[in-house]
Order: sequence, then C-alpha cells, then structure tokens
Amino acid sequence: MIQFFRVSKAFGANTALGDINLRIRKGEFVFITGPSGAGKTTLLRLIFGAEQPTEGQILINGINLNTISSTKLDLLRRKIGFVFQDFKLLARKTVAQNVAIALEVTGERRAIIRKKTHQMLRAVGLEVKEQSYPLQLSGGEQQRVAIARAMIGDPLILLADEPTGNLDPDITREIMILFRSINLKGTTVVIATHNRELLRNTEQRIIALNKGKIVHQ
Repeated sequence: MIQFFRVSKAFGANTALGDINLRIRKGEFVFITGPSGAGKTTLLRLIFGAEQPTEGQILINGINLNTISSTKLDLLRRKIGFVFQDFKLLARKTVAQNVAIALEVTGERRAIIRKKTHQMLRAVGLEVKEQSYPLQLSGGEQQRVAIARAMIGDPLILLADEPTGNLDPDITREIMILFRSINLKGTTVVIATHNRELLRNTEQRIIALNKGKIVHQ
C-alpha cells in the first residue's frame, strides 16, 4: 500500500529525512513515533503527496508519486484522508459544512453530500452538533469533526498528525477507539505521535524515527 525506496527529503541545507526504506501493508495500523524534529510530519506529507522527495521513490497503492501527473495526484489524494494537528476547521462554517466541504470539491451531488455528512457525523457521535460552529465545541469534538471530514471520501489511507496532542487522557482513549474502528473496516491508518502512553500497551506496529532516520520498524 505504502512503499518508500531510499527516500530522502531536504529543506535547503536541512535534511528532514534520510535514506528511508519503508513498507506499510494494506489494512495495517501503524504508529510513527520519535522526538520533535525527527521527521514524522514530513513523512506523512510525503505519503500524502504534499511534498516531493529530494531522492528516492514513493509508491502509494502501486502508483509512483515521482512520475504521476498533477491531475492524477489530486485524484489519488481524494483517497487519502489527513487529520491535521491543528484540525484546520473553518470557524465561520458549521460542523456539517466543515465535513461536507471534502465532498463538495469533488463535484458530488448535494443530496449525496447531505446524506454522507450526516452518516459520518453520526459515526463519530456528533449528529446533534451538525449546526454548531467549531468554536462552540470542545477540543475532542473538534478532533472528531476533523476525523469525519477526513473519512467522508471513503479513503484507502488515513493519516493523522499528533491527533491527541492537546486532548486529555479520557478523550484520547475515545479518539483512539475511533481510529481503531476505522481501521477494522479496512482503512490503512498511520498515526504520527510522540505520546508514549499511546504506545505503551499497543499491539500495533511502531516505526521509530530519530534525526530523520528509521531506528526501529
């Protein structure tokens, strides 16, 4: 599903990732961990196609990101959900509008957008908050909206960058249960985190980065 072949990424003189070889199978649930600055976010952005590698090859679902056209890359991204660290919700749009926007950009019919938006918000336990605005929600609720938005396009891959960084332990457990339920339906889930509590008792695969290098996988 996700393959890196000797991938490096540099930003000017700074090497964010160096000589990465990696394979994540379809349907896996994987944690990417490491200290701040280890390269976790850069790795996710390379998977998403938001960054291009300086060296090496990246294959997503058999498609080489180095040679794909920009049009086909846009289509591929629609099958990759991304839950951002800071949620990136639009403050002047309702919860329902924030989730629906992910389908509106694809040109989907309004009736289908309304139906799927309601289904996704019900799935994350927020159907009663459809007409609320992000600033009226708790941090955990905002995170669930971000997850619903990432999932509404039925992605093959779900990426999450420090999704529990600002949440208390009880809400963190709820969010992780939600990610696991998404994974059990067949979605490949890749979560970047430095939260050691999440990793302490997990049965999921852990890939550790340090200074842009994989030190364990």
